[in-house]
Amino acid sequence: MSPTEVLEPEVALVAADDDVCYEVVDDRRVELPPMGANANRIAFNLALEIQNYAKPRELGQAITEGLFRLRSSPSLQRRPDAAFVSFERWPKKKRIPDENAWDVIPDLVVEVVSPTNYAEEIPTKIREYFAAGVRRAWVLYLHESLVYEYDSPRSIRVLTIEETLDGGAVIPGFQLRLADLFDQPDGTEPA
Repeated sequence: MSPTEVLEPEVALVAADDDVCYEVVDDRRVELPPMGANANRIAFNLALEIQNYAKPRELGQAITEGLFRLRSSPSLQRRPDAAFVSFERWPKKKRIPDENAWDVIPDLVVEVVSPTNYAEEIPTKIREYFAAGVRRAWVLYLHESLVYEYDSPRSIRVLTIEETLDGGAVIPGFQLRLADLFDQPDGTEPA
């Protein structure tokens, strides 16, 4: 199957069983390049920090690289590098489905920009996320140690390594120093 082949909804679910990461954009499957090791580490660590904060407070679930159905027709399924879904949007006792695409709009999405991302992808994804009902987005630029914090496609705050991520109304009380998030295991700061 080519990366841009049009999929019927039933085929999209069947195709989800393979190991290739992909998204579905306007009914077309688009394969994603693999994340770099450091980008994967940062996304996982951020999701872990969110989960460790949210779980005892019964706020919701954090995941990495989950595929979310943002729109049905034409189909739009995006795979943020990390995401948070509140129990308001997906009740705690409701079973998370086994299908590849989770039919819920995350409250928070995280994109970790790597060399395999195209510059125009990020603003497009941000617009799509907010149009679908996402409440907050964080875009991490690892090499610059910056986070672009979006409350809407037009409301952006740029955070430097000296500042702190804040969950705002989406994850009340959650805070994480960017110096801790971007910290390298050997103790050196990122390039």
